[in-house]
Amino acid sequence: MRRKRSTTFLLILLVLALLLGIAVSVLLQNAISSSSFTLPETQAAQATPEPARETITPTPFVPQSYVISMVGDCTLASSQYNSDYDSVLRNHDLSWPFSGTRSYFADDEFTLANLECAFSDQRLTSSALFYFQGPSENAEILVNGGVECVTLGNNHTYDFGEQGLLDTESALDNAGVSWVGPGDAQVFTTEHGLRIGVYCPGWTGLSENNIKTGIAALQEAGADILIFAPHWGTEGSYQVTSSQESFAHIAIDAGANIVFGTHPHVLQRIEEYNGGYIFYSLGNWSFGGNTAPRDRDTAIAQVTVTEQKDGSYVLDGYACIPCCLSSTDGVNDYRPTPYDEDSEEYRRVMNKLDGVFTGPDLSVDYSFLYN
Repeated sequence: MRRKRSTTFLLILLVLALLLGIAVSVLLQNAISSSSFTLPETQAAQATPEPARETITPTPFVPQSYVISMVGDCTLASSQYNSDYDSVLRNHDLSWPFSGTRSYFADDEFTLANLECAFSDQRLTSSALFYFQGPSENAEILVNGGVECVTLGNNHTYDFGEQGLLDTESALDNAGVSWVGPGDAQVFTTEHGLRIGVYCPGWTGLSENNIKTGIAALQEAGADILIFAPHWGTEGSYQVTSSQESFAHIAIDAGANIVFGTHPHVLQRIEEYNGGYIFYSLGNWSFGGNTAPRDRDTAIAQVTVTEQKDGSYVLDGYACIPCCLSSTDGVNDYRPTPYDEDSEEYRRVMNKLDGVFTGPDLSVDYSFLYN
């Protein structure tokens, strides 16, 4: 009886021990499970790091600069008194007239010249004292020379009437050369997006009103750089007239950046005024109108313009390349060529452009034509 009680007591102890082990096991599992969700904040941050923020460096503004070139009167044909220009072209080719200076125009942004002749394959007639007509293919002279645009607002524009002007414009269009006719205000967009505006008032009727109207038209059309291109002054005179100076200042004050003057057939001074550049006269360039000119000096004017952060452009200086309008001594071969920098001719050109030249004006007398 006593042995049976002992056995029962042992069984009870075993059951209690088993239940106690199960209880301890459950408590341990709950503790471990709870600890996996209660990590300290520092440990949680180490376990799930935030992604690194990318630093963006702004692209620095690099201003772009461009060169605008200008040359004076281009008469790319013979007059009615001889056929010398045509003869020179036959002995060479249509690249000849600009071949001595082509490198100056090859890499610029825009080249502007004044065209004083007609291009037409028709037989045109004129009553002008001097008139100049070349075949339409002569427009390729400008292309070969790197000229992008010409002005057609001078005293020879209507030598052959309206038909002569229309034929000239057509020849230029076919060659891919832009033009600005008398009274026109045109804006041209260059390869790099520079918008160059040119206002050509024409040979007659120059006034304060039409200058302001023409410049305003360029502004409204969104031109970045504005060029006023008058045909003015006294033939053969190195002196700027009071009306030239007055009209130039009106143009700059109205918003023009550059004044590109032609007609006197000689060089006149350059003036910086109210932030603009005034080239009163750039003389002759390839000029078929004279087989043996008394004044052989000419020049290339090059203006640098620089882009600003706001997308606008400012003038950034100019340079002049003194040239002879012929590469042959004594006669005119119609091929302008730069003077050597250390030459007397080079210094003479710079004196004319600086306004300190003291030589006498040329006497322009056409009476010999009537003797």
